[in-house]
Amino acid sequence: MIERIIIIDKVDPVTFYGVNNANIQLIRNLFPKLRMAARGSVIKVIGDDSETMVFEEKIKKLEDYCAKYNKLTNEVIIDTIRGELPKEIELDDVIIYGVNGKPISGRTPNQQLLVNTFKQNDLTFALGPAGTGKTYIAIALAVRALKNREVRKIILSRPAVEAGEKLGFLPGDMKDKIDPYLQPLYDALEDMIPANKLKEYMDGNIIQIAPLAFMRGRTLNEAVIVLDETQNTTTHQIKMFLTRLGMGSKMIITGDVTQIDLPHSVRSGLIQALGVLKGVPGIGRVEFGKKDIVRHKLVQRIVEAYERYDEAIRAAKTEAEVPGDEQKNDKIASKNI
Repeated sequence: MIERIIIIDKVDPVTFYGVNNANIQLIRNLFPKLRMAARGSVIKVIGDDSETMVFEEKIKKLEDYCAKYNKLTNEVIIDTIRGELPKEIELDDVIIYGVNGKPISGRTPNQQLLVNTFKQNDLTFALGPAGTGKTYIAIALAVRALKNREVRKIILSRPAVEAGEKLGFLPGDMKDKIDPYLQPLYDALEDMIPANKLKEYMDGNIIQIAPLAFMRGRTLNEAVIVLDETQNTTTHQIKMFLTRLGMGSKMIITGDVTQIDLPHSVRSGLIQALGVLKGVPGIGRVEFGKKDIVRHKLVQRIVEAYERYDEAIRAAKTEAEVPGDEQKNDKIASKNI
């Protein structure tokens, strides 16, 4: 009799063990000659040397499956332990499998183009209106690279620019005040990584989410770095961020130049960077449009309505406009729509 200790470190133990430890109970029933106990990420098994060796081999295969698909079913457990290949249908163009095995893939041609452009370039710009999945696909690509051990960490960032609201009065410390700006990044990660595993990654600084200002002075090696809402960076901020790119890293820059929240007197760093870096080798660019919007169908109509409004403003006679008078310009635009 020997005791083997097996560490489950690729997956969330809650997902691996199942609801009320149902998966681990099934595994125990399939190895009746062994005594086993599971706690946290550690499985201890006692029994014959050869049988415990087979047990460890099967557990590692199940762990690899669970890490890939974010789920573990009775059928997969039984097939794997019996030595059969799990009956899993591989879908084309899947980036990763999210929580509960949900496949995440490019749903539009431009989303798939972003996947391909990311493979071919170390720096990729993803540009377009709200709801086109720019940030979501970018984070999925980062999670896939981390799972495949292509990088050691993920760094997600946003400029902390208020969209017409003042949050300084909110209670709490600096983190409490900043988190509202970063919540969309948390939301995407929670779709892709089980809660316990995500907490482990964040506690260990494997996944880092921080405002843009916290990037100064860093060199970001062996990481996928995503800067979201880049239209709200200043020219100095985006240059600072772009020059953080270190060895073995890739960067995705997302933004929507129609939703700039900077003061009117401040030039968007994204607009400047697109001009300055045009034609530089190793930099890719994907432009999303209205047809790529994958949110509620009304979002596409809203984007189109605002585009018509902007066109009407541009079409209005210059002498009739009053600089800074939004009410007067709205009346002019209404006549031209």
